[in-house]
Amino acid sequence: MDLQQLRYAVEIADASSFTRAAERCFVTQSALSHRIAALESELGQRLFTRTSRSVRVTEAGAAFVRRARVALAAAEGAREDAAAAGGRVIGTLRLGVIPTVAAVDVPTLISRFRAAHPSVRVELTVGNSDSLIASVRHGDLDVALLGLREESIPSGVALRTLSRERLVAAMPPHHRLARRTRVRLADLAGEVFADFPAGTSGRAQSDSAFAAVDVVRDVAFEADSAELILGLVSAGLAMTLLAPGVVARSQAAVESVPVDDGPIRVEYAAWDEQAPRTVARAFLAELETADLG
Repeated sequence: MDLQQLRYAVEIADASSFTRAAERCFVTQSALSHRIAALESELGQRLFTRTSRSVRVTEAGAAFVRRARVALAAAEGAREDAAAAGGRVIGTLRLGVIPTVAAVDVPTLISRFRAAHPSVRVELTVGNSDSLIASVRHGDLDVALLGLREESIPSGVALRTLSRERLVAAMPPHHRLARRTRVRLADLAGEVFADFPAGTSGRAQSDSAFAAVDVVRDVAFEADSAELILGLVSAGLAMTLLAPGVVARSQAAVESVPVDDGPIRVEYAAWDEQAPRTVARAFLAELETADLG
Protein backbone atom coordinates (compact mmCIF):
# COMPACT_ATOMS: atom_id res chain seq x y z
CA MET A 1 0.00 0.00 0.00
CA ASP A 2 1.33 3.47 -0.86
CA LEU A 3 0.16 7.09 -0.91
CA GLN A 4 -0.67 6.94 -4.61
CA GLN A 5 -3.16 4.15 -3.99
CA LEU A 6 -4.70 6.18 -1.17
CA ARG A 7 -5.08 9.15 -3.54
CA TYR A 8 -6.70 6.97 -6.18
CA ALA A 9 -9.20 5.57 -3.69
CA VAL A 10 -10.16 9.03 -2.43
CA GLU A 11 -10.58 10.39 -5.96
CA ILE A 12 -12.79 7.47 -6.98
CA ALA A 13 -14.96 7.98 -3.90
CA ASP A 14 -15.28 11.71 -4.62
CA ALA A 15 -15.94 11.32 -8.34
CA SER A 16 -18.07 8.14 -8.15
CA SER A 17 -16.26 7.19 -11.34
CA PHE A 18 -13.02 5.42 -12.27
CA THR A 19 -12.88 7.42 -15.52
CA ARG A 20 -13.17 10.84 -13.85
CA ALA A 21 -10.80 9.81 -11.07
CA ALA A 22 -8.20 8.77 -13.64
CA GLU A 23 -8.56 12.13 -15.39
CA ARG A 24 -8.09 13.98 -12.11
CA CYS A 25 -5.01 11.91 -11.30
CA PHE A 26 -3.58 12.26 -14.83
CA VAL A 27 -3.27 8.50 -15.35
CA THR A 28 -4.98 6.04 -17.64
CA GLN A 29 -8.09 4.32 -16.35
CA SER A 30 -6.46 0.91 -16.78
CA ALA A 31 -3.48 1.95 -14.63
CA LEU A 32 -5.76 3.32 -11.90
CA SER A 33 -7.97 0.21 -11.99
CA HIS A 34 -4.90 -2.04 -11.74
CA ARG A 35 -3.60 -0.21 -8.65
CA ILE A 36 -7.01 -0.32 -6.95
CA ALA A 37 -7.36 -4.04 -7.73
CA ALA A 38 -3.93 -4.62 -6.14
CA LEU A 39 -4.99 -2.60 -3.09
CA GLU A 40 -8.23 -4.55 -2.70
CA SER A 41 -6.27 -7.79 -3.01
CA GLU A 42 -3.86 -6.66 -0.29
CA LEU A 43 -6.71 -5.67 2.01
CA GLY A 44 -8.85 -8.67 1.21
CA GLN A 45 -11.85 -6.33 0.84
CA ARG A 46 -13.81 -4.85 -2.04
CA LEU A 47 -13.63 -1.05 -1.75
CA PHE A 48 -15.88 -0.24 -4.72
CA THR A 49 -18.67 -1.96 -6.62
CA ARG A 50 -19.10 -1.03 -10.27
CA THR A 51 -22.13 -1.19 -12.51
CA SER A 52 -22.46 -0.04 -16.10
CA ARG A 53 -23.71 3.33 -14.85
CA SER A 54 -22.00 4.12 -11.56
CA VAL A 55 -19.43 3.29 -8.90
CA ARG A 56 -20.51 2.74 -5.32
CA VAL A 57 -18.27 2.78 -2.25
CA THR A 58 -18.70 -0.33 -0.11
CA GLU A 59 -18.90 -0.19 3.67
CA ALA A 60 -15.26 -1.28 3.85
CA GLY A 61 -14.41 1.30 1.19
CA ALA A 62 -16.05 4.12 3.12
CA ALA A 63 -14.06 3.20 6.24
CA PHE A 64 -10.85 2.99 4.20
CA VAL A 65 -11.40 6.31 2.41
CA ARG A 66 -12.09 8.06 5.72
CA ARG A 67 -8.69 6.99 7.05
CA ALA A 68 -7.02 7.59 3.68
CA ARG A 69 -8.04 11.25 3.78
CA VAL A 70 -6.41 11.63 7.19
CA ALA A 71 -3.24 9.90 6.01
CA LEU A 72 -2.99 12.06 2.88
CA ALA A 73 -3.53 15.25 4.88
CA ALA A 74 -0.81 14.16 7.33
CA ALA A 75 1.59 13.39 4.48
CA GLU A 76 0.91 16.77 2.87
CA GLY A 77 1.39 18.49 6.23
CA ALA A 78 4.72 16.74 6.73
CA ARG A 79 5.87 17.87 3.29
CA GLU A 80 4.79 21.46 3.96
CA ASP A 81 6.44 21.54 7.41
CA ALA A 82 9.70 20.22 6.01
CA ALA A 83 9.66 22.94 3.34
CA ALA A 84 8.77 25.60 5.91
CA ALA A 85 11.76 24.55 8.03
CA GLY A 86 13.88 25.37 5.00
CA GLY A 87 12.21 28.77 4.58
CA ARG A 88 9.80 27.80 1.74
CA VAL A 89 6.00 27.76 1.67
CA ILE A 90 4.55 25.07 -0.59
CA GLY A 91 1.26 23.26 -1.11
CA THR A 92 -2.25 24.39 -2.05
CA LEU A 93 -4.12 27.18 -0.29
CA ARG A 94 -7.86 26.50 -0.34
CA LEU A 95 -9.49 29.93 -0.04
CA GLY A 96 -13.21 30.57 0.27
CA VAL A 97 -14.81 33.98 -0.26
CA ILE A 98 -18.29 35.44 -0.31
CA PRO A 99 -19.12 37.24 -3.60
CA THR A 100 -19.62 40.54 -1.73
CA VAL A 101 -16.20 40.87 -0.09
CA ALA A 102 -15.58 44.61 0.30
CA ALA A 103 -12.84 44.79 2.95
CA VAL A 104 -10.06 43.63 0.61
CA ASP A 105 -9.40 43.45 -3.10
CA VAL A 106 -9.33 39.66 -3.42
CA PRO A 107 -7.57 39.37 -6.82
CA THR A 108 -4.85 41.80 -5.71
CA LEU A 109 -4.42 39.97 -2.40
CA ILE A 110 -4.04 36.60 -4.14
CA SER A 111 -1.61 38.10 -6.65
CA ARG A 112 0.56 39.50 -3.86
CA PHE A 113 0.46 36.20 -2.00
CA ARG A 114 1.48 34.25 -5.12
CA ALA A 115 4.32 36.69 -5.80
CA ALA A 116 5.61 36.15 -2.26
CA HIS A 117 5.12 32.37 -2.41
CA PRO A 118 5.39 31.24 -6.05
CA SER A 119 5.42 27.53 -5.14
CA VAL A 120 1.90 27.73 -3.68
CA ARG A 121 -1.19 26.91 -5.73
CA VAL A 122 -4.35 28.84 -4.80
CA GLU A 123 -7.79 27.28 -5.25
CA LEU A 124 -10.67 29.73 -4.88
CA THR A 125 -14.22 28.78 -3.86
CA VAL A 126 -17.10 31.27 -3.83
CA GLY A 127 -20.06 30.60 -1.54
CA ASN A 128 -22.23 31.99 1.23
CA SER A 129 -20.82 32.55 4.69
CA ASP A 130 -22.62 29.61 6.32
CA SER A 131 -21.27 27.04 3.86
CA LEU A 132 -17.76 28.54 3.99
CA ILE A 133 -17.69 28.40 7.80
CA ALA A 134 -18.72 24.74 7.68
CA SER A 135 -15.98 24.01 5.14
CA VAL A 136 -13.35 25.61 7.38
CA ARG A 137 -14.57 23.59 10.36
CA HIS A 138 -14.45 20.35 8.34
CA GLY A 139 -10.97 21.07 6.99
CA ASP A 140 -12.10 21.53 3.38
CA LEU A 141 -10.97 25.17 3.31
CA ASP A 142 -7.89 26.75 4.88
CA VAL A 143 -9.12 30.36 5.05
CA ALA A 144 -12.50 31.96 4.35
CA LEU A 145 -13.50 35.61 3.98
CA LEU A 146 -17.00 36.05 5.42
CA GLY A 147 -19.70 38.69 5.86
CA LEU A 148 -22.15 38.33 8.77
CA ARG A 149 -24.56 40.47 10.72
CA GLU A 150 -23.00 41.98 13.83
CA GLU A 151 -24.84 39.67 16.24
CA SER A 152 -23.76 36.49 14.43
CA ILE A 153 -20.28 35.40 15.56
CA PRO A 154 -19.26 31.97 14.21
CA SER A 155 -17.86 29.40 16.62
CA GLY A 156 -15.34 26.61 16.06
CA VAL A 157 -13.03 28.76 13.93
CA ALA A 158 -10.40 31.41 14.58
CA LEU A 159 -11.46 34.89 13.48
CA ARG A 160 -9.99 38.23 12.55
CA THR A 161 -12.28 41.22 11.97
CA LEU A 162 -11.57 42.92 8.64
CA SER A 163 -14.27 45.59 8.54
CA ARG A 164 -17.52 46.71 10.13
CA GLU A 165 -20.03 48.61 7.98
CA ARG A 166 -23.65 49.68 8.29
CA LEU A 167 -25.62 48.66 5.21
CA VAL A 168 -26.94 51.39 2.94
CA ALA A 169 -30.17 51.54 0.97
CA ALA A 170 -29.50 51.23 -2.77
CA MET A 171 -32.33 52.54 -4.91
CA PRO A 172 -33.03 53.73 -8.48
CA PRO A 173 -31.77 57.28 -9.17
CA HIS A 174 -35.34 58.52 -9.70
CA HIS A 175 -36.68 57.04 -6.45
CA ARG A 176 -38.61 59.39 -4.14
CA LEU A 177 -35.96 58.86 -1.39
CA ALA A 178 -32.88 59.09 -3.62
CA ARG A 179 -32.14 62.71 -2.71
CA ARG A 180 -32.47 62.17 1.04
CA THR A 181 -29.26 62.45 3.05
CA ARG A 182 -30.37 59.74 5.47
CA VAL A 183 -33.34 57.40 5.98
CA ARG A 184 -34.61 54.98 8.60
CA LEU A 185 -35.92 51.46 8.04
CA ALA A 186 -39.48 52.64 8.71
CA ASP A 187 -39.14 55.00 5.72
CA LEU A 188 -38.73 51.93 3.49
CA ALA A 189 -42.01 50.29 4.47
CA GLY A 190 -44.12 49.37 1.47
CA GLU A 191 -41.17 49.24 -0.94
CA VAL A 192 -40.39 46.23 -3.15
CA PHE A 193 -37.03 44.67 -2.36
CA ALA A 194 -34.40 42.53 -4.06
CA ASP A 195 -32.24 40.47 -1.70
CA PHE A 196 -30.26 37.29 -1.26
CA PRO A 197 -32.21 34.01 -0.95
CA ALA A 198 -34.17 33.39 2.25
CA GLY A 199 -32.21 31.44 4.84
CA THR A 200 -28.76 32.70 3.79
CA SER A 201 -26.53 34.75 6.06
CA GLY A 202 -26.62 37.61 3.55
CA ARG A 203 -30.41 37.77 3.76
CA ALA A 204 -30.47 37.41 7.56
CA GLN A 205 -28.81 40.80 8.02
CA SER A 206 -31.75 42.69 6.55
CA ASP A 207 -34.48 40.30 7.73
CA SER A 208 -33.45 40.66 11.38
CA ALA A 209 -33.14 44.45 11.15
CA PHE A 210 -36.62 44.93 9.65
CA ALA A 211 -38.13 42.47 12.14
CA ALA A 212 -36.57 44.43 15.02
CA VAL A 213 -38.47 47.58 14.00
CA ASP A 214 -41.64 45.65 13.14
CA VAL A 215 -41.56 46.51 9.44
CA VAL A 216 -42.83 43.86 7.03
CA ARG A 217 -41.16 44.12 3.64
CA ASP A 218 -41.95 42.67 0.25
CA VAL A 219 -38.94 40.74 -1.13
CA ALA A 220 -40.11 40.05 -4.67
CA PHE A 221 -36.69 39.26 -6.15
CA GLU A 222 -34.11 36.81 -4.78
CA ALA A 223 -30.64 36.34 -6.29
CA ASP A 224 -27.23 34.95 -5.26
CA SER A 225 -25.39 37.76 -7.05
CA ALA A 226 -25.07 41.29 -5.65
CA GLU A 227 -24.51 42.56 -9.18
CA LEU A 228 -27.80 41.02 -10.33
CA ILE A 229 -29.58 42.50 -7.31
CA LEU A 230 -28.18 45.94 -8.14
CA GLY A 231 -29.17 45.44 -11.78
CA LEU A 232 -32.76 44.92 -10.66
CA VAL A 233 -32.49 48.08 -8.57
CA SER A 234 -31.01 50.04 -11.48
CA ALA A 235 -33.93 48.90 -13.67
CA GLY A 236 -36.36 50.48 -11.22
CA LEU A 237 -37.80 47.15 -10.09
CA ALA A 238 -36.74 47.19 -6.44
CA MET A 239 -34.46 48.57 -3.76
CA THR A 240 -32.02 46.70 -1.53
CA LEU A 241 -29.72 46.95 1.48
CA LEU A 242 -26.04 46.22 0.82
CA ALA A 243 -22.62 47.08 2.20
CA PRO A 244 -21.50 50.50 0.95
CA GLY A 245 -18.30 49.04 -0.49
CA VAL A 246 -20.29 46.59 -2.61
CA VAL A 247 -22.50 49.38 -4.00
CA ALA A 248 -19.53 51.66 -4.67
CA ARG A 249 -17.71 48.93 -6.61
CA SER A 250 -20.72 48.19 -8.84
CA GLN A 251 -21.26 49.67 -12.30
CA ALA A 252 -25.04 49.73 -11.76
CA ALA A 253 -26.76 53.12 -11.94
CA VAL A 254 -28.11 53.34 -8.40
CA GLU A 255 -28.14 55.83 -5.55
CA SER A 256 -27.07 54.82 -2.05
CA VAL A 257 -28.51 56.45 1.04
CA PRO A 258 -27.27 55.83 4.62
CA VAL A 259 -29.76 54.05 6.90
CA ASP A 260 -29.50 55.31 10.48
CA ASP A 261 -30.87 52.12 12.05
CA GLY A 262 -29.73 49.74 9.31
CA PRO A 263 -27.98 46.45 10.10
CA ILE A 264 -24.23 46.33 10.61
CA ARG A 265 -22.28 43.77 8.60
CA VAL A 266 -18.93 42.50 9.86
CA GLU A 267 -16.40 40.95 7.50
CA TYR A 268 -14.09 38.32 8.96
CA ALA A 269 -11.20 36.12 7.97
CA ALA A 270 -11.80 32.63 9.41
CA TRP A 271 -9.40 29.70 9.67
CA ASP A 272 -8.75 26.48 11.60
CA GLU A 273 -8.33 27.49 15.25
CA GLN A 274 -6.51 24.29 16.22
CA ALA A 275 -3.79 23.68 13.63
CA PRO A 276 -3.71 26.04 10.66
CA ARG A 277 -1.57 24.80 7.77
CA THR A 278 1.62 26.59 6.78
CA VAL A 279 -0.03 28.02 3.64
CA ALA A 280 -2.88 29.40 5.77
CA ARG A 281 -0.47 31.10 8.16
CA ALA A 282 1.43 32.60 5.22
CA PHE A 283 -1.80 33.91 3.66
CA LEU A 284 -2.95 35.42 6.96
CA ALA A 285 0.42 37.16 7.28
CA GLU A 286 -0.13 38.65 3.81
CA LEU A 287 -3.63 39.69 4.83
CA GLU A 288 -2.14 41.58 7.80
CA THR A 289 -0.36 43.91 5.38
CA ALA A 290 -3.32 44.32 3.01
CA ASP A 291 -5.04 47.67 2.55
CA LEU A 292 -8.37 47.10 4.28
CA GLY A 293 -11.30 49.06 2.91
